[in-house]
Amino acid sequence: MRELRDIEGFRPKDLTQRQRLLVVYAVGLGTVVLLLTVVYNWGMAALEGRPQSIFRSFQTVVETMTTTGFGADAPWDTPAMNVLMVTIQVTGVVIGFVTLRVLVIPLFERTPLNLDDRLSTKDDHVVVAEYQRNAELLLDELEELDVDYVLVDSEEDEAKRLSDDGYQAINGDPEDRDDLRRATVGRADVLITDAGDRTASIVLTALEENEDLRVVSFLESTRRKAALTEVGVDRGVAPNALIGQRLAEKAATPVAVDAPVDDDGGVVIREILVRRDSPLHGVTVRESPLASHPNLTLVAGWFDGELRLPPSPDERLTPNTVLVVAGPAGEIDDVASDLSDVRVSRTAAHSRVLVAGFGEGGMAAVNAFPDDVAATTIDDDAAADPDVVGDVTEPETLREAGIDDASALVVTVDDDATALLTVAMARSLSSDVEILARVTDAEKASAAFRAGADYVLSVQRVCARLVASEVHGERVMDPTNQIRLVRADAAPFAGEALGDTRRVGDRGWMVAGVVRDGEVRTDERTTIRADDEVFVAGSDEGIGEFERTVDAA
Repeated sequence: MRELRDIEGFRPKDLTQRQRLLVVYAVGLGTVVLLLTVVYNWGMAALEGRPQSIFRSFQTVVETMTTTGFGADAPWDTPAMNVLMVTIQVTGVVIGFVTLRVLVIPLFERTPLNLDDRLSTKDDHVVVAEYQRNAELLLDELEELDVDYVLVDSEEDEAKRLSDDGYQAINGDPEDRDDLRRATVGRADVLITDAGDRTASIVLTALEENEDLRVVSFLESTRRKAALTEVGVDRGVAPNALIGQRLAEKAATPVAVDAPVDDDGGVVIREILVRRDSPLHGVTVRESPLASHPNLTLVAGWFDGELRLPPSPDERLTPNTVLVVAGPAGEIDDVASDLSDVRVSRTAAHSRVLVAGFGEGGMAAVNAFPDDVAATTIDDDAAADPDVVGDVTEPETLREAGIDDASALVVTVDDDATALLTVAMARSLSSDVEILARVTDAEKASAAFRAGADYVLSVQRVCARLVASEVHGERVMDPTNQIRLVRADAAPFAGEALGDTRRVGDRGWMVAGVVRDGEVRTDERTTIRADDEVFVAGSDEGIGEFERTVDAA
């Protein structure tokens, strides 16, 4: 179940329809009782000539409204007071019926409330029209980012379960315009669809209600992307192909290096992969030997497929963490070799890679490999035309494919159980091969590490983060996003300490080192001079922004 939002962040619009009804009822009841008490107290003094305390008048009004009696005030002599008492009695009966309908009957009736009553007010929100993956994972991601949403699920039991757990979910057919209206699609900003063959119909129906919607659709195959673009999809994502491409890039070209590399202290960027059995697990970035090294700069980190540039000092290293380090090549290799069970990604591309599973993800992986990488594909379906036909969980199949000589294995089989067994079998046959795997269930990632994988991406997790990227602008795994290193004039940073330049917000780039008198300095205490040069590291987008706004100034 999701975590409840902090009370400090409460907004009136967060109230559901039923909660707003209860608030109106409570305020209305209190107002009526207070008004009748004041009028009755005045009438007893001015009309009946029997002044009394406001509290006794309050008691009499409540007794009358609840039909429990009139107390010692009866009878009343004036007509006006008798009319007032009849009014109080009738008001009490009406309020009694309202109380039954609003509070008592919904509390005890066995049929569930209309799920629409649990929705809070929405504007510029996200409408999720069907989601065939782990819905909680996606909705938790949206709630952590404080993004309003409504999930329309055609499975009644699933919608009720999610609603009972506190999520903003309703049961309905997203192809039905009326059901989309219940999700206030007309006031929405983004539509997320994951409905297979029904995607085009859902998108067209939603755009008829709101032509300004930004539409993101998950696809089984990239072959449908062009067709869905025609009907109005702004971004079509095939998760299996996307992850296959990312795994291939991680296996073949770990990091792009744009700076000159030489034996005299040139700066390079390397990835250091924290393996499954590393003693660094649980250690924060701040406490890691790489972060405290005087000649190295921790540029970025991949945490479960998510890029952090730079990583937070409080971020903890876990299986699947890839640290991106800048500095002299010799220094990086020396430090990495001192860290037990920490693997340094090869600076050169892997020359021989096996791909287990030649479906959508496997084909995307093969297409992503550079020309100088020899890829051997394995699949048990001869119709897929793999290089080796056979069961990837059998040792004979892996040996035939060349597991003994392979530098990396990319596992993109469709079934998680098969993927885990493939990883375990490959690890038993080779302790040196780097294993990169795709799993569907986010909870299977830890099992894949225990089986022997070095790097794992979950389809469910990646899909949730892609949605976060679209609706919130959060940086997530991007298969085309490489880390670059450029050399630039240091004049814009003159007088600043190197460490201070690295602590300025999230810019997508950072100053990795200073070149002075032919020597590279990465100590944070180094004061930058106008006649120095600097090495700047960042993503493609970040480096582009640096060159436009800083280097060109």
